[in-house]
Amino acid sequence: MPKMTVAELEAFYSTHFPQMDDHRFKIEKLEDNFAQVRLFYRDSYLRPGGTISGASLMSLADIAMYTIVLAMIGPVALAVTTNLNINFLRKPAPADVIARVRLLKLGSRLAIGEVGMFSDVGDEPVAHATVTYSIPPKQG
Repeated sequence: MPKMTVAELEAFYSTHFPQMDDHRFKIEKLEDNFAQVRLFYRDSYLRPGGTISGASLMSLADIAMYTIVLAMIGPVALAVTTNLNINFLRKPAPADVIARVRLLKLGSRLAIGEVGMFSDVGDEPVAHATVTYSIPPKQG
């Protein structure tokens, strides 16, 4: 059961990551060990060849994973990415990209998840990432 709602996550991001207030991402779905996050298309995400850049997809994978980790453990600002491995599967269209993240393991010190990314105009995945987060020890 998630410990944070979409509204609580958005408030957390606004407080701790004000650079995210430019509405690049939207949490669309939040369930037990699962989240869906949308990256809104911008021309600035394109690389030569008219495709969404790898850096944009990596950013989406990371924020999707951070979203589900925080949703499940609560507001822990110092949870950090320790590994992100991504495979680019096909050329994403210049459109929104949707990330579907699922936690594979949530321990007291590490969280591991996988992120499938899909163009809003296609059914086939454009990228797949595995992400590991380090969770700081509880104080007290």
